[in-house]
Amino acid sequence: MAFFNRTNQRRSRVRKEAANQFYDLTRLGNPDVIYSLALWLLFVLLSIAVLTYNPQGKTSYSQFGAVVVVVLLISLTLALHISQYQKRLIKNRIRTIGLLILIISMLICAKASVLLTGKLYWATATAVAAAQILTIAYNQRFAMTMSLFYCVLASFAVGRTADLTVLLTMLAGALPYCFLLKEIRTRMRLLEVSLVAATSVFIMSASMIYLSSSQWGTSLLTSASSNAAVTLLVGVIIQGLLPIIERVFRIATSMTLLDYSDANQPLLKRLAMEAPGTYSHSLLIGSIAEAAAEAIGRNGLLCRVGAYYHDIGKINKPGYFVENQLGSISWHKELSPAMSQLIIAGHIKDGMELAREYGLPAVLRQFVETHHGTTLVEYFYNEALKQHELKDSPDVATPSEGEFRYPGPKPRTKEAAIVMLADAIEGAARTLQEATPTKIEAVVHNMAMKRLLDGQFDECDLSLRELSLIEASMSKILAAHHHGRIAYPTPPDLPAEQDQ
Repeated sequence: MAFFNRTNQRRSRVRKEAANQFYDLTRLGNPDVIYSLALWLLFVLLSIAVLTYNPQGKTSYSQFGAVVVVVLLISLTLALHISQYQKRLIKNRIRTIGLLILIISMLICAKASVLLTGKLYWATATAVAAAQILTIAYNQRFAMTMSLFYCVLASFAVGRTADLTVLLTMLAGALPYCFLLKEIRTRMRLLEVSLVAATSVFIMSASMIYLSSSQWGTSLLTSASSNAAVTLLVGVIIQGLLPIIERVFRIATSMTLLDYSDANQPLLKRLAMEAPGTYSHSLLIGSIAEAAAEAIGRNGLLCRVGAYYHDIGKINKPGYFVENQLGSISWHKELSPAMSQLIIAGHIKDGMELAREYGLPAVLRQFVETHHGTTLVEYFYNEALKQHELKDSPDVATPSEGEFRYPGPKPRTKEAAIVMLADAIEGAARTLQEATPTKIEAVVHNMAMKRLLDGQFDECDLSLRELSLIEASMSKILAAHHHGRIAYPTPPDLPAEQDQ
């Protein structure tokens, strides 16, 4: 009974702390929260202005009040959803502003196009465009939720509050993109999904028109075909605008990542020519990180391409890194440990400068910046301790760990954490005299625990279960890379008569 009492007390304490955190009003003083509330209020005001605009006359007070109530309820629900499931969006102000501009601009386009042409299929076009951009810029689940909210607001904007035809037709065009457009690896992918969405819109539009009129005819086919045509047209337009969308939202689609994985990219070509050891190391890290990312359901392609670029900072001083020394005498022999540490840690800053110079996307620059986090440069720290002990001078301060740590920051995504771990594990496995699977598993586990206890995964929400799956995947790939070979037999001596 004592065990159950302790368990119940612990549960009660956790529930109490969670409740206090939920009702904690001190969080309202957080700058991110204040900024988000201001953007939410701006969104509400702009939405009300768009929905109540009527060029033919003034909107009655009762209609205006009803629109205000509807917008407030929808916006509040949306804000609660973001605060619970998209907390990163609150901290990323640029993407929050981009989201606000996207929704409001689509509402304005829907309202203006329907007022000018009287054709409701333009509202479907805006819903399809919003769904595509949201899926590309964010993720499928968030895009689905935002598309639903947008379709409801857009149906109010075009004045069809009592007609389900417009709402369901917009959803029929938007949802296929949210379900099917997980990644864009080929130029045809967007067109294929657009064709599926156009078919869905045609079927839904024709069905709803028939239910309302109970008649088949030319007008039904014309209206349904128009909705399908604009859906397909928007897909073609978005494909042309894809580079602009990536730049505005600071993302890189799979198609762009594949372009950056090409060995003919200028930066990768420089790395291969000026630091061949680092280039070979990066290729191996890419294969290890990709498999580990896919083992936990993350973006393996992003990990692979990010690993290719993570050490580009070594281009400036390749000879100071062991993989590029090719058996020659170490360049650090004549330097103090503190100076060596500055050179080694400096490849992070050099890499970021090269990444900006070559226009590397932000999603790839994170691997350059975070692949060492705030870890300790152990070799030179230990060398500094040895030299301090040899001097045996009480007036000289003992070297501190803080002086020999990388500047950071720590990985903020799981993909960045995977590349960090793969980088450390590959270097540690290279020192093994006999790389058996058992020894490799031990190295992988010890290095993972070392990074975990050092707090390097604190900002990327990596769970212990995911870390275990990553360890298993990395051990398997490394063991395959260090597989043993059968020694080639020595050829027998030639017969004596053939030697003459």
